Amino acid sequence: MSAYPVKVGIIGCGVISTAYILGVGRSQSIQVKSVADIREEAARSQAAATGVGFATIDEILADPSIEIIINLTVPNAHAEVSGRIIEAGKHVYSEKPLTVSVTQARELLSLADARGLRVGCAPDTFLGASHQACRALIDDGRIGKVLGGAASFLSRGMESWHPNPDFFFKPGGGPVLDLGPYYITALVNLLGPIRAVTATASTGYPVRRIGSGDRAGEDIQVETPTSYSALLTFVNGARFTLDASWDVWKHQRAPIEIYGTDGSLLVPDPNFFGDEPKISDKGGDWQPVDIAGFAFGERNRTLRTGREVADHRAVGVVDMAVAIRRGRPHRANGELALHVLDVLLAIGKSASDASAIEIESRCERPLALRQGTDENVFQ
Repeated sequence: MSAYPVKVGIIGCGVISTAYILGVGRSQSIQVKSVADIREEAARSQAAATGVGFATIDEILADPSIEIIINLTVPNAHAEVSGRIIEAGKHVYSEKPLTVSVTQARELLSLADARGLRVGCAPDTFLGASHQACRALIDDGRIGKVLGGAASFLSRGMESWHPNPDFFFKPGGGPVLDLGPYYITALVNLLGPIRAVTATASTGYPVRRIGSGDRAGEDIQVETPTSYSALLTFVNGARFTLDASWDVWKHQRAPIEIYGTDGSLLVPDPNFFGDEPKISDKGGDWQPVDIAGFAFGERNRTLRTGREVADHRAVGVVDMAVAIRRGRPHRANGELALHVLDVLLAIGKSASDASAIEIESRCERPLALRQGTDENVFQ
């Protein structure tokens, strides 16, 4: 096959598929050939709307020109669909989570290893400019030895604006499993794997009321905790507190704060690729960190709130494709995704069992990106 662009396919044509198609479209290294969905009409509509090819699931799996398939199905289908992709002889890149259980994840990675194929998984936001700039500061010793820190993602929830928010408040939902992958992945990129977890949880409101769409005014019974507090102990000895809640109206806490022997670091929201980190040298004033020398920090998307953010979704697939060609490890890999899943599920188990959980899985810190302003940083 020719070196570039690497042909990719997409299975799953929900809302998130548009972001991936746009992200892939910005790359010179990969190209979406076709999309498929169990609902063929959804795939045909998305293909027509975005100018890519349509295929049935069987056709996309059998297409010899497609090397990587992006799995954007619902989480409960991730293990089955990713397994089919691997059985078809193709590399798979999955939207988060990798699977819904650690056992499924291990089986998937074993299957891929036996076939000589790769597994990748979102999130890839840790490859963004702000997070790579923070990684460089830590690796260069700018804040000394990392002792600990705090991470928080706190809001009132999404029932006020999401027309069908039910699944967020059912078993398998909740803030940890929904947004936790971004935060835990960012922390593992910065500090390495996590050794142990202790957590508590609560439910702030037993009923939520839908605030928009055709179901506005309808009540939802909450069936999963909506607030968690956890203590994360890293293999390197650092200790972090993690607070995740959909019961908070307003707060002033930073997404991630890191405390070292020589200073402190404020890390931007890991749900996005950009924004400005800040560093303090031994108690000095906060100073902005220049991220201009790192790739994937440009603001290119406007949120419903009007905020401009950097959203470079699919750069993890780009890195995976380049890594395949160059014979090196890719960064948003299956081992990282398995470890993140292990930690997230351990937070829930620790909270429900009122016990400390030792994390069995381990992973390597992803390779840091060299400085540069485009996808050539992957070469």
